[in-house]
Amino acid sequence: MTDVATIDFHITARCDQACPYCWGPRRFRKTVDTETAHRIIARIKEMGARRVVFTGGDPLHRADAVDLIQYAKEIGLETALSTTGDRLTPALLSQVSPSLDLISLPLDGSSEEISSRTKHPGHFSAIMRSLDWLRDHPAVDVKACTPVTRHNLDDIPAIAHLVEDYSHTTHARVFYNIFQAFPRAMFSVDWEKLLVTDQEFASLKGQIADGTNIRISFLDHETLDKLYVMVFPDGSMVIPRGADYLNFGQFLEVENLDAALEASQFDSPKHMRHSREWAKKTK
Repeated sequence: MTDVATIDFHITARCDQACPYCWGPRRFRKTVDTETAHRIIARIKEMGARRVVFTGGDPLHRADAVDLIQYAKEIGLETALSTTGDRLTPALLSQVSPSLDLISLPLDGSSEEISSRTKHPGHFSAIMRSLDWLRDHPAVDVKACTPVTRHNLDDIPAIAHLVEDYSHTTHARVFYNIFQAFPRAMFSVDWEKLLVTDQEFASLKGQIADGTNIRISFLDHETLDKLYVMVFPDGSMVIPRGADYLNFGQFLEVENLDAALEASQFDSPKHMRHSREWAKKTK
């Protein structure tokens, strides 16, 4: 397999947040054990992917999250951790940073008040603390991510400014991804009250100057669709398409990934372009 660079491994559905736009897995009572998770990671490597993103839910709800990241790094994969930041600590970062290439943190507002419209109160402060601690680990790239909704549309330039300012206080590479909240979820959502229009999202590009020290990526609905290959907490392989979650059975039992990609209409060229945006620089 050469047309998939990154696979997202949702190692748990548990999370401290309840984001109204979340498209992650929900209510998975059964999750793979550590041994099976190792086999999945090894299979990701065998299939030719270069990178695994540990996500959820919040992957830090799993006691073996650091072990899984370390194992992925040991077998030669690039590693990323997508976490809400609620469970990050200086001790955990010190433990995992030698095996971590990138950490992704959600930033829903430039203040606690705006962030609390879609995150629990206190989340903004948790992210600011996490960013502070990450200065001690400059080898770990930092990616801030903002899903754009009706709750924070007017605040996006201020968030971008905050991320830009932070980038001048660290030696790490800093990325900023701005997402158009996508109408896909495993629970009931009143999308009409949440989603911004394509025109409103496109207008943000004109409001935000290119960062002098960060790479800003805008991901609209078209970009986000048919972009991800996922392994869910129960070990099943899922490729989202539109509002649907196409399930291809247990990842370890998938013999022909190319056939699954074709059946899902997965957009490999788009996926490869997106993956290159935060690839590690080679010396």
